[in-house]
Amino acid sequence: MRFLICLAALVSGALASPAAAQTRETPYWATIRDSATVLNMRVGPSKDYKIAWVYRRPGLPVKVVRVLEGWRLIEDPHGDQGWVSAPLLSPARGIIVTGEEPAAIRASGASDADIRWRAAPGVVAKLERCEEGWCQIDVDGRRGWVRQSQLWGSGEP
Repeated sequence: MRFLICLAALVSGALASPAAAQTRETPYWATIRDSATVLNMRVGPSKDYKIAWVYRRPGLPVKVVRVLEGWRLIEDPHGDQGWVSAPLLSPARGIIVTGEEPAAIRASGASDADIRWRAAPGVVAKLERCEEGWCQIDVDGRRGWVRQSQLWGSGEP
């Protein structure tokens, strides 16, 4: 009997998981899943719709603006919108460096902190945390702090 109760709880939890993901409040940040070497953005929420754009950047941050039965309407850093299959997205937070000039990546979140390196516009990184206008990022194991104003994907969606 105890086995059946545990099995029922496990099954109901597994079934509730996709439903819970469907009810997440939009907009929210996500990234292209690391295992998604190719992600097709479509003009509608089905594989029957035309592919509008192909992404080949795992970790690229996107803004999810609408949720529909296994599909997500996303906005990319350039403002383009389209539909992608939900399993190809990760809830992990990421950023992309913006602007015209490389961003100084510093040892701490302060203007006078030592510069560790510079990240060119378009560099994608994991977002660790933000505080007081600075964000700590991780670029392939290299960590540092950058001004939040130089990032897309770090603020409120």
